[in-house]
Amino acid sequence: MKLHVKQIDLVFLLCFLLGVQNAMAQYQEHYLEEDFISGEDTLNYRLLLPKNFDESKQYPVVLFLHGAGERGSDNAKQLVHGSELFYKTSDTFPAIVIFPQCPQNDYWVNATVDRSTTPLSLNFPLDVAPTKSMTLVMALLDEMLAKPYTNTNEMYVGGLSMGGMGTFEILYRKPEVFAAAFAICGAGNAEATKAYATTVPMWIFHGAKDNVVAPQESVDMVSGILKYGGTPNFSLYAKDNHNSWDSAFAEPELIPWLFSNSKSK
Repeated sequence: MKLHVKQIDLVFLLCFLLGVQNAMAQYQEHYLEEDFISGEDTLNYRLLLPKNFDESKQYPVVLFLHGAGERGSDNAKQLVHGSELFYKTSDTFPAIVIFPQCPQNDYWVNATVDRSTTPLSLNFPLDVAPTKSMTLVMALLDEMLAKPYTNTNEMYVGGLSMGGMGTFEILYRKPEVFAAAFAICGAGNAEATKAYATTVPMWIFHGAKDNVVAPQESVDMVSGILKYGGTPNFSLYAKDNHNSWDSAFAEPELIPWLFSNSKSK
C-alpha cells in the first residue's frame, strides 16, 4: 500500500495527537478533579497532593496557569503541559500543585489581543479589573493560603503562553504572596513589574523564533524587572518557536531553583 504525502502527514498528526492524549491520561489519574465555587461562578481545577499527604504537616503550593489552547470545561486539557514535570519531581520536591482551567470564552489576563497580526499584538492596561477567571483563581489561592497545611512562605506560580501572561498578572495583583515565579513565552505590562521586581525571584523563558507571542514581549518584561531593581533569570532559546515550554521543562535546574526560594530566607 502506498501513502501519499498528505496521507503520511495526517498519519503523523494522528499519532502525535494520540501520544498527547496518552501522556495526559498517564498523569491525569494522579491529579484530583476539583471545583471551586464562588457565588454563581465555578472554577474547575486539578489538584496534585504530595504522596502520603498529611494534614498535620505543611507543604509548598504551586499554581500553574495553562495556555489558551487548553481552555474549556472538561477539567482535563489543562494537564497537557506541565503535569508530567510536577508529578515526576514530586518525590524530591513534594508540593500541592494546582492546575485551574480557564473557560473557553475567558482569559487569565485582562488584555487587548489583536489576532490579525503575526505575532499577536498585545496591550495590557493597568488599573483595570481582573477577568472572572483570574478573580476566581485569586479567591481559590486565598482559600489555599488559609489551610493549616499550606506553607505560606513557599507559594509559587508559573505558566505558559496565556498562562505566562497570567503569571505576570497575578504577580502584579498579589505580589506579597509568592516566593518565586516562572513565565514561559508570556507577555505583560513592563511597568507592572515595579510591584514585584525586587521581592519575587523570576525565571523567564521564550523562543527566539516565536511567531505567536513575540520574544520581545519577554525581553520587555525582563527590562522592566531590571529597571526596577530586580535580577531575573532569562533563557532565550535560539531555535524555539512558541513551544519553548518543551525546553523550559527540560531545564534540570528549573524545579530545584523554584523550590530553593522561600520568603522566610
